[in-house]
Amino acid sequence: MIPALERLERAGYELHCVGKGWAKSLLDGHGWSVETYPKSFAERVAVLKALRDRLNLRALQSEINAITFATSFSSALDMRVAGLKPFGYAVEARSLLLTRSAKIVYGEHAMHSYWRLAGALLNASEPPPASVSLKISESARREADDALRNANVAERYIVIVPFAGGTFEKLDKKWPEFDRFVADHLSTLGYDLVIAPGPDEVDAARTRFPTAKRLENLKIGPYAEVLRRAALTISNDTGPGHIAASVGGRLLSVLGPTKVEQWGALGPTVKVVQELPPRGGVWPSIDRVSTCVRETLQTVRAQ
Repeated sequence: MIPALERLERAGYELHCVGKGWAKSLLDGHGWSVETYPKSFAERVAVLKALRDRLNLRALQSEINAITFATSFSSALDMRVAGLKPFGYAVEARSLLLTRSAKIVYGEHAMHSYWRLAGALLNASEPPPASVSLKISESARREADDALRNANVAERYIVIVPFAGGTFEKLDKKWPEFDRFVADHLSTLGYDLVIAPGPDEVDAARTRFPTAKRLENLKIGPYAEVLRRAALTISNDTGPGHIAASVGGRLLSVLGPTKVEQWGALGPTVKVVQELPPRGGVWPSIDRVSTCVRETLQTVRAQ
């Protein structure tokens, strides 16, 4: 989504973002206004109404004044009830709630979809960038310094991301061999292993990966800096993998059923290891992932 937001900013739009609780830390380096979007319908509408009034968007009677990158019915409903004039994709029978809409292309990469939506709003067509470029704030860099120092992490380290929320087409996105791979292979390479568990992952991180140095309660912005500095990040199909790619960190993306052409991390520092064609229950072997890790680290040592 970041390239799409940057595209709108370059076109002269002043951006005021509303998103999940971690969005403010993630986007801090870009300097955009970011507010947390509550869970309940009434609270969400209240946040949007307050934003509308503060920015005096009521004065824009005939113009689009909001864009929803989400494709849910509720995202369009929230904006319409709050008195905004939203633009978005015409899906889930929400066309009547949108002031103007664009036609979605199913199956294209998510980043390309966001880019095309911004282009439709601007009535402009240009190819999307090859990768995402997430900016990291100086305060996030300092917090990353403190977190790594407090955990006594060596200069060269490997980040592991063994957790993943949700599923892909009802299939698990977590590599079932991750624990054994870390214990039998990664632990022998001479690198510090780092894990930054979310609040509901702390106990599992402590139990399943006792040799990893934990960065607990780390916000997303500093986490992005930790991922950027890592010799390598090894990740399931989950957010931190995409963040690592977006800040130019080396990423080994271990995928099972995920459609890489639609949801894969993008960028020149990304290597995907996946059995083809992707299908449920079929994952890359430990030996194959281990080979990819060693090849990447050889490149790192040579630099």
